[in-house]
Amino acid sequence: MTTKIAITGKSGSGKTTIVKAFLNVLQKSFPEKSILLFDNDLTGELGHSFGMDIRNTIYGIRSGKHEYKTGIPEGMSKHEFVEWAIEDILVPVNDNVDIIVSWFVGAKDCRCPITAQINDACQKLIERYDFVIFDCEFDLKYLNQLVDTNIDLALIVANPTIESVKLAKRIAEFSIKHAAGGQLGVVVNKVNNENLDAVYKTMNEAELEILGVIPYDDNLSEGTSDWNSDIVTDAVEQFYFRLNLPQERNKQ
Repeated sequence: MTTKIAITGKSGSGKTTIVKAFLNVLQKSFPEKSILLFDNDLTGELGHSFGMDIRNTIYGIRSGKHEYKTGIPEGMSKHEFVEWAIEDILVPVNDNVDIIVSWFVGAKDCRCPITAQINDACQKLIERYDFVIFDCEFDLKYLNQLVDTNIDLALIVANPTIESVKLAKRIAEFSIKHAAGGQLGVVVNKVNNENLDAVYKTMNEAELEILGVIPYDDNLSEGTSDWNSDIVTDAVEQFYFRLNLPQERNKQ
């Protein structure tokens, strides 16, 4: 069974760094498991964080502008073609980790056959992996427009300001129906303890569950290009036990 984690929040909140932290934690805890990184953020930063300039996207398949790595096999149905094309744009990160980039997605109410075909192909792809981590746009709505899949954990990344907490509340309201049955909560990122009591108070008033707190990392502010942070990874490890995710057997 696939475990699906969605990281949402405002651009610049630290989503990509947290996605990579979850990847580090999962690889350490479950080294034999397969992981798919699904970049659903329009900035496309996730690929760049691995030093990759990924040009082939799901949007390219939809628009007919994708440049295939191999010749297109003959005699395929349209469904088979889309599934084959999705496989063609997968990029390996290492032996157990792959990445795929969506870029633009079609409207949910679009009646064109390609919308349903991409949804089905993405769902089949997702089900092949033990873990899928989605680097999302603002909320889960944009991901749901691409693939209608259940989410086990939806984490809203918020910074320690009142304005960011209020925005997290809006994201939760937009995302709740797409995270039905899964865990939905907030991780407060870039924390230096200033105004934290006021942030917690606002979170409680907004009925937002705080699932984790991540300290501010000065090294990231210096323009790191790989979005990797030992501080963020350590913080995710510390609050991982609170999450509705598989736990290491020796830690249960």
